[in-house]
Parts: sequence; C-alpha cells; structure tokens
Amino acid sequence: MAQSLRRQFGIRLKAIRQERRLTQEEFAELVGISVDFLSLIERGRNAPSFEVLERMSHWLKMPVMELFDFRRVHS
Repeated sequence: MAQSLRRQFGIRLKAIRQERRLTQEEFAELVGISVDFLSLIERGRNAPSFEVLERMSHWLKMPVMELFDFRRVHS
C-alpha cells in the first residue's frame, strides 16, 4: 500500500535533518516552529504551511521541490 504524501514527506524531512546532524530542537528553532509540531510533521501526522516549507528549504539550503524527492527515501 502506498504511503500518504504526509508520511513520505515526514520520512524525507527527518532523513535530511539527520544528514545535516541537526536535532529536532535545533531545526525547529531555526524554522520557527515548536519541537512538537516538527515531530508531528516527521511522523506524517501534520503538514507544514507553505511559509514553513519556505523556511525549511532556506535553512536546509535546498529548493522546496527537493524536499518532495521521495526517490531518495528509505523507510
């Protein structure tokens, strides 16, 4: 069964964050969201707004569309 878009995005975001050696606390602070909200995003329970996506891409130094490149995701 295919994973939901939220779940795929969360897995991808967590992998990128961990590759950058950022804790949830560090990344949430950079992006301006709570650690709880970031955790919900990474678990596929919630989705970020466009504004949060833009801030994530800024701090990760990658285009927003790369956050949705699920070919690189290994769950």
